[in-house]
Amino acid sequence: MHPEIMRELHSQRHRDLQQQAHRAQLARTLSRTLRALRHRTAVAEADDFAVPAIPDYVDGSFRATGDQATSQVPAARHAA
Repeated sequence: MHPEIMRELHSQRHRDLQQQAHRAQLARTLSRTLRALRHRTAVAEADDFAVPAIPDYVDGSFRATGDQATSQVPAARHAA
């Protein structure tokens, strides 16, 4: 068999196997997601998530309770 034909057959077989593996992975992911939704584990895990505190300043400190947290927005400019 000609080397170019063998190379093309090999690359075609490789592409087919990659597509088959990708479809199988999608099917497994869908199955796991549907199973989690049926058993409500996804909802329970989402409720356990706690948002970490984010510092107000670059040095990592937090705003004191007496500070005013108002933002200064400049006035709108009008075209001349």
